[in-house]
Amino acid sequence: MQFEDEQEILERQIESQVERLIDVQTWGRWLFNLCLWLTIGAASIWSLRFDIAIWIEYFTWAAVRSSMQSHRLAFLGITFCVAMTLATLVWQSSQILWGISKREKRSLIRQVQKIQQQGKAHPLWRWVCKDKAK
Repeated sequence: MQFEDEQEILERQIESQVERLIDVQTWGRWLFNLCLWLTIGAASIWSLRFDIAIWIEYFTWAAVRSSMQSHRLAFLGITFCVAMTLATLVWQSSQILWGISKREKRSLIRQVQKIQQQGKAHPLWRWVCKDKAK
């Protein structure tokens, strides 16, 4: 009887740690996106500032196409930032709408177990395994 209670407690503890790991991953993805937009995105938009001023004054798709041809690196940077943001949105939306698949859940449980094994030496231990009450 006591063994079953301990087993349930461990399962609940792992479950809450998996939830915290998901939260940490979500925050990490959004922080990565923020860093992308503050570095690559800002530099790309800055290099297009004169073209953007022209677009505001008189917008045509030909002007956008011309800018794309003359500022390929800037458009590549913006495309990368938009793609990563959309990927994060789709990932988070699928988790909200359909939940976590069994395969991903097993993977998250393995990650939590690795974090537990490494203890305080693991960089995510503080956010995933550390007891909130302490």
